[in-house]
Amino acid sequence: MEVLSKYEEGKMTQREICSQYGIKGGATLNLWIRKYGKYNLLSRVVRVEKPDEKSRLKSLEEENKKLKQALADAYLRKITAESTLEVAAEMMGLTVEELKKKLGEK
Repeated sequence: MEVLSKYEEGKMTQREICSQYGIKGGATLNLWIRKYGKYNLLSRVVRVEKPDEKSRLKSLEEENKKLKQALADAYLRKITAESTLEVAAEMMGLTVEELKKKLGEK
């Protein structure tokens, strides 16, 4: 209780109190805080969100998913086009560069 009183006064940090009283870690002090109902001494993380923040995050995640899919589709179309060009050049007995030049003329 003496340790908790010192901590509650706010004159010493948790680390300083543990060092002074030979407590081997902050977990022990947190355990005592809970055991003796001094919840106001526990560190708390408070997350503040605007009402539309969750929906904005969800819409951005959906947009990201759509963009990734569009990129994958574009990549597949590119590979398919390159492969088709290679097959056509081979069937015509030309190199890909020669076929590109020939197609560029027309």
